[in-house]
Amino acid sequence: MDIILPSPGESVTEAEIAQWHKKDGEFVEKDEVVLEVETDKAALEIVADCSGILKIHQEEGAVVEVGTLLATITPGSAQEDSSPALDSSAKAVVTEAPAVEASGEFKDFESPAVGVLAKSNGIDVKDVNGTGKDGRVTKSDIQDYLAKQSKSAPVVAPKVEEPIESVFSEVDMRTEEPKKIPRIRRKIAQRLKEVQNTAAILTTFNEVDMTEIMALRSRYKDEFKEKHGVGLGFMSLFSKACVEALKQFPDVNAEWRGEELVYRNYADVGIAVGTDKGLVVPVVKNAQSMSLASIEKEIRRLALKARDGKLSVDDMTGGTFTITNGGVFGSMLSTPILNAPQTAILGMHNIVKRPMVVDNEIKIRPVMYLALSYDHRVIDGSEAVSFLVSIKNSIEDPARLLLEL
Repeated sequence: MDIILPSPGESVTEAEIAQWHKKDGEFVEKDEVVLEVETDKAALEIVADCSGILKIHQEEGAVVEVGTLLATITPGSAQEDSSPALDSSAKAVVTEAPAVEASGEFKDFESPAVGVLAKSNGIDVKDVNGTGKDGRVTKSDIQDYLAKQSKSAPVVAPKVEEPIESVFSEVDMRTEEPKKIPRIRRKIAQRLKEVQNTAAILTTFNEVDMTEIMALRSRYKDEFKEKHGVGLGFMSLFSKACVEALKQFPDVNAEWRGEELVYRNYADVGIAVGTDKGLVVPVVKNAQSMSLASIEKEIRRLALKARDGKLSVDDMTGGTFTITNGGVFGSMLSTPILNAPQTAILGMHNIVKRPMVVDNEIKIRPVMYLALSYDHRVIDGSEAVSFLVSIKNSIEDPARLLLEL
């Protein structure tokens, strides 16, 4: 059974072997994860299609093309491999202790082995009281003699040297541990730097009073979960607000492509998710035609796949607009970088109670700061600000989402 590198997704032609979970010659079970490969967008696990002995053909770190033979599995059972036969050319190795010959002084002893034991331990047999026949020294007599000697021997404490004070004592505690950068993170770094060198990135900010949206969520979250089988989160509400804003401001949903601006009549919303292998952006496709519940279900599905490292390249392909939520990590404010070739990205942040002026009165309200980074080559400042204000209005007055205003 051959293990071939499958196609991770459209336009992906190669992958790097990140880690073998099994060793060469090791037994693997059917459906057991054998290795992990990394593409520019995702890490993929490859499982065994049958049980048997693994033969590895490509080492870790190798970059291989789609269709390359990675390994083979010889079908069999664990029992067949549990007691491997010795190679006919293998030689038995016998380790023996150095022979100690019994000299003539032991000829009166009951056993030559007693003489060997006495001589090997440096014992003068005349000092040993024999309990054997005719007063002969036995093996037990030698062992008893050794035991008495060890008890009566004075205990000498090991010499403890005074520690030498060093000016480098703290420095010596510092260590470095180099780790290979995963292919995904290398690609992320490359793309982020490319977009900084290409796009004219600018960021505009606003603050949102979260009172009404939090009250709406609190009022209907139980009923919503009972009906749709999924919790009502802020991310789906913000996604819906962004979709409505994209309808009003099509430039924000456009792409600079060569000498053309490409406008889309659909909204594929990317949701940035941090994982232990780097930032990934799964995409909620056709969000413009989805209900709030459908968006919530899709976000949850993609988030679970991201957590388990199961995202496919197709899950992260495309995207016309991205949302990133640094607030889950406690971020108050940030300037997110564009997810090329998109022209805008929304940054959400933590919710903090702050004093606000409401109807000429100072009140304590839950406030979130929003940031919109955009490509100034495509989007004018007034349009970017208006887009962000549209999101703010939808969140502060959730009825606008229902009326698609």
